[in-house]
Amino acid sequence: MRFRLLSILWVVLLSSFSLAQQIHGQYLETRSADVYTGQCFANGEVNLVGSEAILAWHVETGSWNGVSLDGLTVAAAVHAHGTLGDPYESPYPAQAVVIVDDHANPQQREALIAFAQQMGGELLSHVEQVIPAPMELVVNPEKHGVAVLRAGQFATVQTRSIGGFDHVCGNEVTFYPPLTATTHSMPAVAMTDSYQGPGLGVAWESHGKRSAFVGSFAR
Repeated sequence: MRFRLLSILWVVLLSSFSLAQQIHGQYLETRSADVYTGQCFANGEVNLVGSEAILAWHVETGSWNGVSLDGLTVAAAVHAHGTLGDPYESPYPAQAVVIVDDHANPQQREALIAFAQQMGGELLSHVEQVIPAPMELVVNPEKHGVAVLRAGQFATVQTRSIGGFDHVCGNEVTFYPPLTATTHSMPAVAMTDSYQGPGLGVAWESHGKRSAFVGSFAR
């Protein structure tokens, strides 16, 4: 009897863990302000830059709202009213455009949007437009901080790891945390950070900024 109770308890614990970790994959983020920087540089950028961001999730395995999202990718481009991550002034409300994997069927598309909004929170509370597009998000497992995002013709991100030559003042830290929950993340250099799509009233392209995060997520 005692063994049976322990077996039932073990099954319940495994089921709970499975539900808690029902979806996981790779995460990529870029900002229009350096996230790995010295305080003097960050203070000089506040309220001048940093109001734009690109967020992207590639689901390795898992489901959302009962819909399997294995192998699918969703991204969002965001334009806020101030520097994202500013601890003193709110940058909200923000406008967002969600780019969904064109391999997703209608149910998967809705689930991807719901997942992104849950992960993005207030960042994605005002979605101006949803765009289906060919999506690719690849994180290099052998080279830390190396990743590529291609979201149709609308968004492109390419990152590399931070090296010694990226230290300008010598007091750099990860000044801003990622905008969404991650299980692991590291700052990286965005060799290309570009959004050329509709819906936000702005477009941007920058190169060589210490403005990216590469990581993973699980929910």
